[in-house]
Amino acid sequence: MRKVCISGVGITKFGELWSRSYRELIVEAGLRALEDAELPGESIECLYMASMGPGMWVSQEHAGPMIAEQTGLTSIPVVRVESGCASGALALHQAFIDVASGKHDIVVVGGVEKMTDVGAKEAGSIINTMLDYEWESIFGATLPALYAMMARKHMHDYGTTREQMAEVAVKNHYNGSLNPIAHFGRKISVDQVLSSPLLADPLRMLDCAPMSDGSAALVLTSKGDVEIIACEMASSTLALHSREDITTMDCVVGSSKKAYKRAGINPSDVDIAELHDYCTIGEIIESEDLGFFEKGKGGKKVAEGVTSLNGSLPINTSGGLKSRGHPIGATGVAQVAEIYDQLIGRAGERQIELLDYGLCCGVGGSGGSAVVSIFRRR
Repeated sequence: MRKVCISGVGITKFGELWSRSYRELIVEAGLRALEDAELPGESIECLYMASMGPGMWVSQEHAGPMIAEQTGLTSIPVVRVESGCASGALALHQAFIDVASGKHDIVVVGGVEKMTDVGAKEAGSIINTMLDYEWESIFGATLPALYAMMARKHMHDYGTTREQMAEVAVKNHYNGSLNPIAHFGRKISVDQVLSSPLLADPLRMLDCAPMSDGSAALVLTSKGDVEIIACEMASSTLALHSREDITTMDCVVGSSKKAYKRAGINPSDVDIAELHDYCTIGEIIESEDLGFFEKGKGGKKVAEGVTSLNGSLPINTSGGLKSRGHPIGATGVAQVAEIYDQLIGRAGERQIELLDYGLCCGVGGSGGSAVVSIFRRR
């Protein structure tokens, strides 16, 4: 296999972008990535585009040709990829295989979602399509409700507290306040999290990521400033009730074990990580399943400041889904953009020093799929 590197990234503002269209967002991110890589558009040989549900959000299926036409790339393959909330991470996985195999030399990975053009009720129904319809959605289960079950079991089994989960939101909002593209670039307190409206006990509104518009893009080549040394995917059961332990995401455990083996490193070698904090308990569970912390200790480590900007393992320096925002198709790509900026030393006020290895973890739904990628500064 050839080396696969990132040579440029581009990202739009995340938020409620009423005046921006779906196609405008992906084009903006792509152009920024090409400019960052100092490559002309005609050099692109293939585009992998992540979008969870454009037919539902903006009534536009068959989105690949539309993006090809908009960018003038009608002569190359444009492939749309979907894996729920892990769509962007899976697009990277497919592009990684493409470049590593030698099929193409210059590949763009793009992710986009335009989620705020529909009402709250319809948006909830669309998000529920990531669940098991026959066994979960049809009975009224929602994604926050499933994460709430995971949270309650984690609290029961390991003593994780509401305050520890709230600390995840506080940390990520602080990081997001330093990120100019963040949907919610404001600081919050533990008291604000605990007093925010209840969504699904014990999770409250400020425990959960917002619905966002936005796009992100990467340029992959065989030479670049940051090397992708592993990109692995695993799946689990779609329905929560089919899992042996709902406080463990088997897909995260499986994909991370394969990624560490391919990269030739251990969890303790990772210097910085972007995790999928759709709900605050998600970041805690993933930090354990990735091997960063002993099972049941993730919440305690957050409260101790281990995962803060000045901690020994900064997690979600971008602000995470919680503060940076969560335009589903773009999220996994945006995670990689943050790690890239951190590894090359241009993350501004969020910059962490002395970094060698970064990790991204994208999770689909309540843990039906996951992609773990590991990056090394060259």
